[in-house]
Amino acid sequence: MTSINLNSIIKLSGLIMIIIGCSFLLCVPVALLYSESISPFVFSALAACLPGLLLFKFTPGSVRDKISTKEGYLNVAISWVLLALIGTLPYLFSESVSGFINAFFESMSGFTTTGATVIGNIEILPRSILFWRSLTHWIGGVGVILLVIVILPNMKSGGYHLFTLESSMKQKILPKTRSIASTILIIYLSMTILEVGLLCLGDMNLFDSICHTFATVATAGFSTRNTSISEYSPYIQYVIAIFMFLGGISYIVYYLLVKREFRKIATFEEVWFYFFFVTAAVAVVTLILYTGTERNLALSFRHGFFQVISQMTGTGFATTDYMLWPQAGWFLMILLMPAGGCTGSTTGGMKMARHLIALRNLKVVFRRFQHHHAVIPIKLNDRIIPDNLNITILSFILLYLAIAFIGMLAIHFTGVPLIEAVGASASAISNVGPGLGASGNFGHYNAFTGSAKMIMAALMVTGRLEIFTILALFTRSFWKN
Repeated sequence: MTSINLNSIIKLSGLIMIIIGCSFLLCVPVALLYSESISPFVFSALAACLPGLLLFKFTPGSVRDKISTKEGYLNVAISWVLLALIGTLPYLFSESVSGFINAFFESMSGFTTTGATVIGNIEILPRSILFWRSLTHWIGGVGVILLVIVILPNMKSGGYHLFTLESSMKQKILPKTRSIASTILIIYLSMTILEVGLLCLGDMNLFDSICHTFATVATAGFSTRNTSISEYSPYIQYVIAIFMFLGGISYIVYYLLVKREFRKIATFEEVWFYFFFVTAAVAVVTLILYTGTERNLALSFRHGFFQVISQMTGTGFATTDYMLWPQAGWFLMILLMPAGGCTGSTTGGMKMARHLIALRNLKVVFRRFQHHHAVIPIKLNDRIIPDNLNITILSFILLYLAIAFIGMLAIHFTGVPLIEAVGASASAISNVGPGLGASGNFGHYNAFTGSAKMIMAALMVTGRLEIFTILALFTRSFWKN
């Protein structure tokens, strides 16, 4: 067995329990405002904070102790599973979700910003529970950013080297982890406040504005309405679509924007590729809807614009049921699931940088057909991608597709129809939310078996931590000295 500092892992787990326990108390004012019971949140806070305080206070060592790469991986994986487990408490205490598996699914979906739900009728839930569902998105969204920026680059995790490909950025950002974390939290909060204000201007009530904003800025998808965003005005739909798009941009770009380092932003090829990808996909879907349905051009564009961004960023909101679109339309929707936004954003999926590097690998292959002995480096942001990183990126893409395929088979063998299993697996590992068939963007996963839901929950956390962090725990070398 390898020597792993269990004290640091236990102490960090205790700290997470305290943080989430305190977050339960944020739901108490909402419960009081709407004359609902506060006991689910008080009991949940006690159940999380008391053990957390004991673990944090009486475990020797410090969470600031230097940790090894292995301990970092283990901390990250345990933290996310612990978040989902503790997040089930309000659902169980309030009896708003039946059974532990359903509550765990809902909690994991919330914290991983997937947005898949097992609740058939959302509108009958207490407002305080709806607020908690949306709050799990907001916590999970910013949590991923901090894990990627603050913890994982320090661990030199291969799967996250994409985040620091530009060496000058690495030198200027990594030594100031507290500074960048604080700045990004301020940006995240500012985007939240701005969207709430804009939604309220569009006649969405304050409660719905806050809940939908929590989901939007985290590129998640829990709504307070059974019909998602479809009943709201075009203004509301465009505001949410724009903020979903903004949520797909790397927070490092926003950080550099605050620091007025515009030249560095201009060199971010991934961002420009993201703009191009969204534009092209919106144009294709708009054309499909305009020629294949009775929608006029304006409505075709609005539905195409919203659903493409929702699907690409993994938000999962809906303004129209894409299962009723022409076959080419909903097929394109499932192809967009693994697209993702930019590296360092709150989106799931493969991320634009990996797509861009994969395309450049293909370009090199074709050029070598003409020039067999040519040495053609692959570049991103005018910097050469090292061979080991290039192999890691291509390996990630293959692993992503393989795990999605295995997940599809596993879900199908539990009794789920094949078309729904395909959608569920792709949706879960891409952290999108809606799938296909009865579990499309106007559906839910309540009819799935318990085992299918747990498989999806495992895919959600695997996709959210971008595969390597989870798979590393299942290798023999990880547990050896």
